[in-house]
Amino acid sequence: MLREPPRRGEGSPRKLGRLLLVLILLLMAAAVAYAVMFMPKADPGQDNGAPAPTGSAAPPAASGKPEPSGSTDGSADGSDGSGSQQPQTSRSAAALAPGYTLRKDAEGFEVGVPKGWQRSPANADRQIRYGSDGFTLLVVPGRDTVKSGGSDPLDYQRDKEPELQPFRDSSWSSSSGLRRVDVGRQAMAEGQFTWQESGGREVFVRNLAMIVDGRYHVIQVIGPENDRDKVTEIYEQAIASYRVAG
Repeated sequence: MLREPPRRGEGSPRKLGRLLLVLILLLMAAAVAYAVMFMPKADPGQDNGAPAPTGSAAPPAASGKPEPSGSTDGSADGSDGSGSQQPQTSRSAAALAPGYTLRKDAEGFEVGVPKGWQRSPANADRQIRYGSDGFTLLVVPGRDTVKSGGSDPLDYQRDKEPELQPFRDSSWSSSSGLRRVDVGRQAMAEGQFTWQESGGREVFVRNLAMIVDGRYHVIQVIGPENDRDKVTEIYEQAIASYRVAG
């Protein structure tokens, strides 16, 4: 008995399935190769997806030695014969905003201040003041020790720092943003304050207290309460450029 010859197309579904599988694998391999070759690569210097840090709380590198000096800045603020020096340019000054200059102070620190500001000599509380037009930058370079003021800069700022005594004494006062910041072994605390001066002026104050070699350094900017943005600008330039002489 003769067998019926196989019909055309018998077994083709199985072949078609194998063909589709091969095509799918080829497409997947092509997609992977395209991703490897043409997709943008992440910048190794960035944290993928993380927001860029702002400058509002940038801690100063206070414990480092001053950067090497360059030529003298031509826009001198004028020496008052009380220990202030002509502003100098350096790598620290290069990062200052336009309108600011680096002042190297005889009390052992350097800090960025607006050009044209006058320096007042250190008083009995070792407070050095730079100021003009109702704004003041106050620096206290290591007057109080950790032994006397305690090891927590947040407690020192809140309860013991003499520069904030007007805040504690004022009948009209407020505070916000009080926090401790630790960068490596550098401990510091900052805050924002308002109070009413004895003459009735309402002021806005940005304050930083930090420990350097067992002593407290204070950077404080005081200005009109209705000009907070200017106070913050001066404060951020000061803390970013502050250096203690080794």
